[in-house]
Amino acid sequence: MTTAEAGATPRRRTHDALLKDIEADLRSGKIKVGDRLPGERTLAETYGISRASVREAIRVLDAMGVLRSSVGSGPTSGAIVISDPSAGLSSALRLHVASSRLPVEDIVQTRILLETWTARAGADRTGGDEDLEQAARLLRAMDDPEMDRDTFHELDARFHVALSSLAGNTVVATIMESLSGSIVGYVKGAMDAMEEWPEVLSVLRTQHHGIFDAVQAHDGELAARLLREHIEWFYRQAQEATAAQAAP
Repeated sequence: MTTAEAGATPRRRTHDALLKDIEADLRSGKIKVGDRLPGERTLAETYGISRASVREAIRVLDAMGVLRSSVGSGPTSGAIVISDPSAGLSSALRLHVASSRLPVEDIVQTRILLETWTARAGADRTGGDEDLEQAARLLRAMDDPEMDRDTFHELDARFHVALSSLAGNTVVATIMESLSGSIVGYVKGAMDAMEEWPEVLSVLRTQHHGIFDAVQAHDGELAARLLREHIEWFYRQAQEATAAQAAP
């Protein structure tokens, strides 16, 4: 019988102590975004763990978007506290999408659910001028007739995140950015497979302008409907393109 079967407490990983203490220090304000953590030797001595366990904890926090670590010496070396919540979420989701545990279709449906809500909330909310101007700049950039597919894809993703930010809900905006990042490979592959890309691009630009105009006019219901149609239309194009590419 294993210890788990016997009801015993699972063995705690040694680096968990450091993770929990850093979380507590962030909550209390003892450490803040921009602070640099002590070196490996100091952390190991402070928490009574090995330097290997310290390095493991730092790698975990780096992947979670809590720390940015760099090797070497000087003012930019070491582990610095940051706050990039979408980084960890996006990486985890992307791996689970790649393993087919999280279907792309479910990601798309979740995006529709969140983006239609943010469209309504963003259209009704006062303020948010900076996010609206950011969306407008991205919209103008995407109108560049010389733009390649990869650049358009990057700007497209940022445009959707900017629109979601108009709702003023940072958690939803973070999740939206993570969802977008989780299917970046799928979307890029689909775009590359689209033989009628100029026609697709023209439709996407028209759809983007319609969505933006509706939000700017504070017509949340119209913006939500156009967003749903836009996402569903592109997903159909992506399915058709990838299916055609996979056909013998």
